[in-house]
Order: sequence, then C-alpha cells, then structure tokens
Amino acid sequence: MPVVLFAYALYVPISIAITVWVGRTLYRNGYRFLVDVFGGDEEMAHSVNHLLVVGFYLMNLGYVALNLRVEGEYYTTRAGVEVLAGKLGGVLLGVGLMHFFNLYVFSRIRARHVAPPIPPVRPDARTRVNEARPAAA
Repeated sequence: MPVVLFAYALYVPISIAITVWVGRTLYRNGYRFLVDVFGGDEEMAHSVNHLLVVGFYLMNLGYVALNLRVEGEYYTTRAGVEVLAGKLGGVLLGVGLMHFFNLYVFSRIRARHVAPPIPPVRPDARTRVNEARPAAA
C-alpha cells in the first residue's frame, strides 16, 4: 500500500487542527485590534472579526482540499514524510501570508482613522522663508 495514504491520513487532520487553532487565536486576539481600527465601534469590530474568521476558514480549508493531489507513487517512509512536510509547509505559509495581509490592510485602515488629515496647500500659496544671512566670521 502506498505510503501517501498514510501521509494523507495525517495531513488532513493536522491541517484542520492548525487552521482551527490559528482561526480561534486570531478571533480571540484580533477583537481589540479591530475595535481600535474602527474607532471604538464594538459592534462593527465583532461583525468584521467574525467575517474574517469565516473567510479564513474557507480559504485555508479550500487550500487544504486542493493541495491533496500528489503526483506519482511513493512507497518509502521517507517519501511519505517528505510529502507530508511539503503539504503542511504549504498550509503554514498560506496561513502566515493571509495573517500578514490582514494586518497590513487593517493597519492601513487604522492609519486613516488615527492620523489627522493634512490639509492641502492652495495652488497660489507661498511658503515664506526667512532669509537668514550667515554670521560674519
């Protein structure tokens, strides 16, 4: 029997466990960040947090399902471990990339809410510069 079947038997539950663990961690710890991003609006933060976690689960579990395919037959334990490590590494990279992308987007949203807008300079305005002369030596 090909070792790949055993790799699959480990890959699916480990990938689901990693996805659920990271999703719960993000949901639990991301709420405060989102409240800050949305200027104290707790209802909006809760709604967005829930939607983000659902999207996170859908994206990652979809990737896990699409990543099940393996080319060729593998009959050694080493080959099975290598296949499993490659698949799990892909899941971990995907989870990490999605996390950093979300952080980037929400930090941009937060920056808009926190930083006061800089008023534009009128086209005909001039900046006066004091022409200080160098002191005579």
